[in-house]
Amino acid sequence: MDVRQIAPSELKSLLALYQHLHDTDDPLPDTATVESVWQELMGNPRYRYFGAYAAEQLVSSCTVTVIPNLTRGCKPYAVVENVVTHADHRKRGYGKAVLAEALSFAWSQGCYKVMLMTGRKDEATFQFYESVGFNRSDKQAFAMKAPANKSGDR
Repeated sequence: MDVRQIAPSELKSLLALYQHLHDTDDPLPDTATVESVWQELMGNPRYRYFGAYAAEQLVSSCTVTVIPNLTRGCKPYAVVENVVTHADHRKRGYGKAVLAEALSFAWSQGCYKVMLMTGRKDEATFQFYESVGFNRSDKQAFAMKAPANKSGDR
């Protein structure tokens, strides 16, 4: 298993892997917009995308964002998002490996905590995150989605 930062040239592979993240998702905008967002993410040192590879194929990934902070002695915190493993490669340690890489990056940046939320409700998902070291009872998360405007856009 190879675990490393996802290269800027691997956007297409990452987007293909994201098909295993949600049953349904908003459609992507035009290619130029997607590539512009990707370049912005790749150019910002606070964002990292990590991937696990099987036979050079991206099979698992997550992203971590380091956020500056004015509390806790100005120590930053991090947020992990979009943890996904290809359906054909689950339960083989790929997800744990990318999370370990993301956590290592966060700790190297001096983060005092790393947060992760999941929309999944199954106990197996909760146990997976706990097996990596996350604590589901440490904090309570709240989320709000942007209201749709009259034209249907957010």
